[in-house]
Amino acid sequence: MTDRLTRTTPKPKAGIVHLGPGAFFRAFNAVYTDEAMAKAGGDWGILAVSLRSPDARDQLAPQDGAYTAVTLGPEGREAQVVGSITGCLVAPEDPGAVLEAMADPAIRIVSLTITEKGYCHNPATGKLMRDHPDIVHDLEHPEAPRSAPGFLTAALARRRAAGHPPFTVLSCDNLPSNGALAKQVVLDFARARDEDLAEWIANEVRFPATMVDRITPATTEADIAALEKAAGYSDPAMVAAEPFRQWVIEDSFAQGRPAWDEVGVQMVADVEAHELMKLRCLNGTHSTLAYLGYLAGYETIAETVADPDFAALCRKMWDEEIIPTLPRPEGEDLARYTAALLERYRNPGIRHRTWQIAMDGSQKLPQRMLGTVADCLDRGTVPEGLCLAVAGWIRYVSGTDEAGTPIDVRDPMADRLRVAATSADPVDAVLALDAVFPVKLARDARFRDAVASAHDRLMRDGAARTVQAYVR
Repeated sequence: MTDRLTRTTPKPKAGIVHLGPGAFFRAFNAVYTDEAMAKAGGDWGILAVSLRSPDARDQLAPQDGAYTAVTLGPEGREAQVVGSITGCLVAPEDPGAVLEAMADPAIRIVSLTITEKGYCHNPATGKLMRDHPDIVHDLEHPEAPRSAPGFLTAALARRRAAGHPPFTVLSCDNLPSNGALAKQVVLDFARARDEDLAEWIANEVRFPATMVDRITPATTEADIAALEKAAGYSDPAMVAAEPFRQWVIEDSFAQGRPAWDEVGVQMVADVEAHELMKLRCLNGTHSTLAYLGYLAGYETIAETVADPDFAALCRKMWDEEIIPTLPRPEGEDLARYTAALLERYRNPGIRHRTWQIAMDGSQKLPQRMLGTVADCLDRGTVPEGLCLAVAGWIRYVSGTDEAGTPIDVRDPMADRLRVAATSADPVDAVLALDAVFPVKLARDARFRDAVASAHDRLMRDGAARTVQAYVR
């Protein structure tokens, strides 16, 4: 039996607590931080905290936090061992231990990759969902929280009571103005608990915005076996990602930060234009390819864009619908950026499953597509490609594919979506869900009619022929 990976470098002291130690965090935040400490030093080890599953802890603990990050390039694989993680806690097993760690003054940053649904917010308004089961629980049991807003608020309350300075809250999720969103839900939660605490958080805590980008497919048994064959050790905690990576951070930290700027991170005064570029250009077309590609029978993004019609779909959406709504970020060429995106999608080393990207669409569409749709309508144009993408999502969440096979729809609103998407008038029923669609947009006849027309065509002709008709 092959031995497990073992740590060969000294474990750093923790300066960061990270909520959400999934594959993206291990392929991105932890790698950058490991490289920054190697380059410039500092006590910036990361204590990882899982808010739900013990899987990451069970994978990392036998390896003392070390793991392998594999880069999947067109020419082959490259591996590096990452040692920035100091340990991993599972919040449901001992929420008190998590709060104690976050309240430690040695912790200067709490970062998050908890996905859209982890913020317990209404995607249409950005405000905290006070009736969310985890939020209801956390307000009743503030010292045994379940949610990220609950943990952040409780830990900040402890630091305030002890006279310790607050940590910086660093959201690293694919959300527009993610720093502002994190601040909004924490303040909403704090106000429900203690107005004085909320005022202290508003005045003292920094919530810098970020833009993150690295395609990180789910690790497979084949990936683990390939690494074992090449490296001679077993590493169930390994992650695999594309070569490209980009991290843009608003440089606003109360108690310092790792030397991320020395290892390629762009530290800027304002992230908004970069994050809008990424959310609309990459995430918007990624989701489009996920829903329509899945319906057309494609398993991965690379397979989907190997179809010339789907590649043309991306180019047409970028050129005619998405780029015209964007301010140009400093130092970026949008035409070159989108051309590079298509090459990234085509990378045969990345098996990013359409089904995986299709998860949690009710949380993703408002950020990835609906803002662009609204901007196009304000400009007097109807974005037919984006309306086709929304129709594809409605068709997908009905729960049955074009062959009549059930779809495993993973979404916090899956049951409500299935009922709406299989009703007598599915488009109107889904657009009426105000947790997803802003009322003004849902009532815009131009949007509704374009989505309904695309949905009718998808039901009649299927995804492949409908995409072909759009691009030709």
